[in-house]
Amino acid sequence: MQSLAMIEEWPVPTAAAVAVLADGTVAGSHGPTGRRFPLASVTKPLAAYAVLVAVEEGAIELDEPVGPPGATVRHLLAHTSGLAFDEHRTMAEPGTRRLYSNSGFELLGDLVTKAAGIPFPEYLRQAVLEPLGMTDTALDGSPAKDGVSTADDLARFAAELQAPRLLARQTLTEATAVTFPGVNGVLPGFGHQKPNDWGLGFEIRGHKSPHWTGTGSSPRTFGHFGQSGTFLWVDPDAEAACVALTDRDFGPWAGLVWPPFTDAVLAELDRD
Repeated sequence: MQSLAMIEEWPVPTAAAVAVLADGTVAGSHGPTGRRFPLASVTKPLAAYAVLVAVEEGAIELDEPVGPPGATVRHLLAHTSGLAFDEHRTMAEPGTRRLYSNSGFELLGDLVTKAAGIPFPEYLRQAVLEPLGMTDTALDGSPAKDGVSTADDLARFAAELQAPRLLARQTLTEATAVTFPGVNGVLPGFGHQKPNDWGLGFEIRGHKSPHWTGTGSSPRTFGHFGQSGTFLWVDPDAEAACVALTDRDFGPWAGLVWPPFTDAVLAELDRD
């Protein structure tokens, strides 16, 4: 895919990108797709997937209380628990504001660790990474931000997000639809959004502006980006997904180059 070569123009030392079709076919790749990069918050969708596996296994429940009074697993996954960004301090009533929270995902990791009887990184490996053949992906630390992976491995995850094998389709559909509709909040790096739509561990594009995906991305597009200059999106209407990993921290540069890149990828896929 010629559009993937646009990463060569990005102001980053190194970048890798892969596009994946809904049937799991790799539509194209560019750059060192086997190189491991820190994921930062792109760790969260992987962690959320493991949490959802734990829900389906009956180890935990989506409406199980955890975190601030009145908050549940569902609230934590949807960033509506009221917890602060990086500390266990309550800033709002559950369900009233979309407060992006690393500490919420760390509570989820602790909950699964206790319920499963094994450390969360090991649960993630057994429940998600190993079955998908993601042998170059690992979590060593916080389930909110300490994953490392390759574009090739994340392409396997992107295929799973389009044709799930580890979760029931109904579970994935719920996870990638808006949870607690109409809730406002700040999308880190892109300002206050009304509403700031999220699913269960996945950000939903909706009609947000500005945004890190493309102007041609469908409102149903879901995914995540990370402060290490990484992203993964799935556009169900386009029947495709894209992963891009870099070794430059997120900044204004990303808001300038990511949206036109996504639009170019979508346009090329549409022509094909």
